[in-house]
Parts: sequence; structure tokens; C-alpha cells
Amino acid sequence: MLRGVVSHTPLDASLYLSEVLGVPVHLKLENLQRTGSFKIRGAAYRLSRLTEEERGRGVVAASAGNHAQGVALAAQALGIPATIFMPLGVPVPKLLATRGYGADVVLEGATVETPLRLAAEFAERTGAVLIHPFDHDDIITGQGTLGLELFDDLPELDTVLVSIGGGGLAAGVAAAVKARAAAVGRTVRVIGVQAENSAAYPESLRKGEPLEVATRPTIADGIAVARPGDIPFAVIRELLDDVVTVTEDDIARALLVLLERAKQVVEPAGAAGVAAILAGKVHATGPTVAILSGGNIDPLLLQRVVAHGLAASGRYMTLRIGLPDRPGQLSRVSELLAQAGANVIEVLHTRHGQGLQISEVILQLSVETRGEEHRAHVIQTLENAGFAPTVVAD
Repeated sequence: MLRGVVSHTPLDASLYLSEVLGVPVHLKLENLQRTGSFKIRGAAYRLSRLTEEERGRGVVAASAGNHAQGVALAAQALGIPATIFMPLGVPVPKLLATRGYGADVVLEGATVETPLRLAAEFAERTGAVLIHPFDHDDIITGQGTLGLELFDDLPELDTVLVSIGGGGLAAGVAAAVKARAAAVGRTVRVIGVQAENSAAYPESLRKGEPLEVATRPTIADGIAVARPGDIPFAVIRELLDDVVTVTEDDIARALLVLLERAKQVVEPAGAAGVAAILAGKVHATGPTVAILSGGNIDPLLLQRVVAHGLAASGRYMTLRIGLPDRPGQLSRVSELLAQAGANVIEVLHTRHGQGLQISEVILQLSVETRGEEHRAHVIQTLENAGFAPTVVAD
């Protein structure tokens, strides 16, 4: 049902992450999937199961990006009219891709909650079939094809790390790999990873039912879901071995590592599994797979996240230094930075600012460093010379 629409994505061994975790680590490159994410799997399977009468009524969905593209492409492949509601702030590449797959896109609302409501109203008004992003058996089954590929490509698989938003991917992968493993008398651990700022599953699992939690902004918008889906929650409660959370800094570092070490462009939600490895949240005893669930990242966000990842890794910082307004001070600071081995990226030298005396200036420098120890050495070098640098939060 999925042939010709869904790609069998490759596994890529990561020597760097294998050294970090102490066991062989492979990356499931779902960022190379058609539409750039795993969502096409569930969408294609769900739409393929519609009756001819349902196909004639068309489909409707609400999404900030990946689900929208999956539904749009699957609908195009099956000749089904599709209407997608998206929030006004949707990243431009995702908007253009969804329209490019032939869907009728309606932009409305500041967050995805408004499109969700409008999509439900549209379905009620027109009879179109509402395609939920994760809370449906067919969606979960479609996502489970990823788990089947994992077991086919790596039969010795021991641990799987999978991002969790609503839970469709984690539920599908867990069901598939655990069933395959049981059939040959083995077990496979499946660990879910959520963004700390939007982690509904840990508390829901503790309480034994799906709960809506207060969320904070996260760069991992693809897994920013306030309440687990009822159907995936039941599967995850039974099958997942653990759910861990990662911080914004963890995710930013993971994106940077994937760019530099694996040469993979991945969206923040898709890097959660790698973030868990780097943050020491995972312990494994055998071959491990981190699923890179998507690669649809806005270039402007990528630029900001890379800068944040560099800062979080101790490889970039912005310093503010108060100086007396006399010749030679800028030259002296530059000399000290050169001696410390820091590379100056940007300089701002100003006499204007709140609290500045007439005889004072502020020097702000962005510098590249080699890690936390080198960063501390640079600061100490300036302090030993009588300067008082402060690190500006990125």
C-alpha cells in the first residue's frame, strides 16, 4: 500500500556516537524520507484504507508542517482532494512544500490549536475525512513500517531511541520491533524522548492516563504536544521501556553534532534521540538506533540553532567588557584574545549606552573557542590582565 510513496530510508553507522554511548550506534535517516519526515508513512497508510466513497469526499488535516506534507503528498498520489489548515507562523519551506503537493492550504491562527478546530469544523461542514496526526490505529500502523525496516536492516538491534510528540511514531515503532523480536525469541528496548519544555508523557505515564500539561516554547516544535493521544498512549504505556526528556541546549548540541559528524540536516524534533545520548540519558548494552524523524528545518531557524549549539558546547560566546576611553584598549584586548587562542568573529565598540560615564566605552566581542576549558581560559586571561568581562546570554 505504501510502495511508490514511502521510501525505505537507510541506516548510517555513527562512529562518534558509538564512542559516546559505548556500543554501536546507527542513525535511521528518516530525514531523507519523501516530504522530509516519517509522517508520510502514517498518512499514506491511513489514506490507502479509505473507501471509494470517503475518497470522493476528500480529506482535511491540521498541522504546522510535517503531517501537512505527508497528507498532501499521499492525497496527491491517490488522487484524493486535500485541504490543510496551518497556523500563520508556519515555516515558509513547509508551507510551500504542502502547496506544491497540490493541497488547498488555509492559513489561520497563531498556534496549531486554531487550525485543529477549523479542520474539525470543515470536516463536519463538508463531510471531508479528518486525518488526525497520531490518534488513529491506521496512522500508528503506518508509522510502524519504520520499525519493520529497523529489524530487517539490523537484526541484532538492542535499543531504539524515538522522539515522542503525540505518540504515533513511538507506538508504531515499539509495536513493530517488539513483535519482530519476540518472534525470534529476543527483546528490544524502546526509549521515548521528549523535549523538557513540552513533555506530557512522563506525568501521564505516572498517573496512568493521558493528561494535558502546561508547555513552554521549544525549538522542537514537531513534538510540542500538550496531551498524548489516547490510542498511542495505551500502546506506549504497555510497550515502551522508558521515556526521558532533553533540554533546549541538549537538542541544539545534537543538531550541531549531526551537522558536523554525520553531515545530516535534521529538525530539532528529529534530533531528540541523539540529544538523549549526548546528555547521558541513555544506557545501552547492544546495537542502538536513534531515529532522525525529520529534516524539515527552516534555514533561518537552523542558523540560530547552530549558534545556540556552539554556545552550549562552549565553542562560541559573546563578551561585554567595560573599558576606559583611551587609545590602545581595543588593541590590548585583541592581543590578549590572540594569546589565548580565541578567534574573534564580531566586534562592537560603543560610547553610547545606559550607565556609561563620559570616559567609558563598552566593547562587545563574539569569539570562537574550542570548548568549555578553552572558554574558561579565555575569560581568565582577560581577568588576569585587569579586565572584567561578562558573558552575554545568547
